[in-house]
Amino acid sequence: MKPLIASALALALLTGSAVAQAPETTLIHAGRLLADPATGKVETRRTLIIQGGRIVGVEDGFVQRPGAKVIDLSGQFVLPGLIDSHVHLLHENGPGDKMDRVTRTTADWAIMGVPFAKKTLEAGFTTVANLGDENDSILALRDGIARGDVEGPRVVAAGSVISPHGGEGDVYGYRWDVIRAVQRPTLCSGPDECRKVVRQQVQKGADIIKIVATGAVLSDAAQGVDQQFDDDELQAIVHTAHALGRKVAAHAHGTVGVNAALRAGVDSIEHGTFIDADSMKLFKARGSYLVPTLMAGDTVTGWANDPNSFLSPQAREKALLVGPRMIDATRRAHEAGVKIAFGTDSSVSKHGDNAREFELLVRAGLTPLEAIQTATVNGAAHLGLSARVGSLAPGKAADVVAVNGDPLADVSVLRHVNFVMKAGVVAKP
Repeated sequence: MKPLIASALALALLTGSAVAQAPETTLIHAGRLLADPATGKVETRRTLIIQGGRIVGVEDGFVQRPGAKVIDLSGQFVLPGLIDSHVHLLHENGPGDKMDRVTRTTADWAIMGVPFAKKTLEAGFTTVANLGDENDSILALRDGIARGDVEGPRVVAAGSVISPHGGEGDVYGYRWDVIRAVQRPTLCSGPDECRKVVRQQVQKGADIIKIVATGAVLSDAAQGVDQQFDDDELQAIVHTAHALGRKVAAHAHGTVGVNAALRAGVDSIEHGTFIDADSMKLFKARGSYLVPTLMAGDTVTGWANDPNSFLSPQAREKALLVGPRMIDATRRAHEAGVKIAFGTDSSVSKHGDNAREFELLVRAGLTPLEAIQTATVNGAAHLGLSARVGSLAPGKAADVVAVNGDPLADVSVLRHVNFVMKAGVVAKP
């Protein structure tokens, strides 16, 4: 009897193990499906088959399988999870900014980011690039989300921005001893220092490198919005980052600074307010993306025109110079055939409102489909994630959103996402 019992136990254990390890199957019944925004093809009555957090098949009709979980989106328009290529998840700008910088700890900033990450995910943005927050804070949030400890989008994190000493990524408006206490360790002057800072950022865990290539709007510096890094510093940053397998995103408004960054080989220009004909040629020659952040321009223009605005006089002057021009810059870039990736600069605008950017892109001349492409296939390509996200093809992450209405006819419906799934896990039922 003993051999028979042993054999039976072995068979039971083997069978039980096989059942336990079999991935759960989820079926999404999609009434209308834009599986690959690159094609623009909308299919009807399709079923997404999901196992282990990934798409394993897309079939005709509303199929059923024994034991599978069914999610009924038969009355919805279904598309891939959205990608915002420029956010700052740890805060929202406001009148307390200056005090917050010297009173909040890195742990405080990380905790602040938790509800903002959840809002972003529930708005349908399943992947984001976080382009500039303190290293320890944003890397902890990124890793907590990846482990499943915290709800939020997949995060591609730059950590702290790299800036020249005295540039827009430096600190202004405090006593000198306070400035020295809160300055970021990612300031550099000269090519050698800049190479070192890039290497240190990669060592600390940065997925992408963010630089402040020109002046910015919201600092208290009265330095305009053009070039701040020297050409040889830009070249050193880009060469080092690329050698270490990291893309470079460059904050840049002024024409000279934009073109210097593009000549150096940056992978994206964030904002790009004063791009010119030479910029267009450089974008196309380098294959770089424009991330327009039109919501940021719209928001700071509103602040600057508010008689009770919290902006400093320096910031208000720059906001009135930059904000109203951003839609026209995007229109000209689009007409010239520049590649565009969706980005909001959320923290200037409120987290969770990211989809309003679609309406501004359409105002800048993109069709609704083109606007959706910026936040799906273009965003995935820009961030080097095309093998994982951006469309709903077998093998890719099961990042799925659904809305009422037709976003190809009225892109504003994307501001009211009904359903969100990230990597097979329902984030918004």
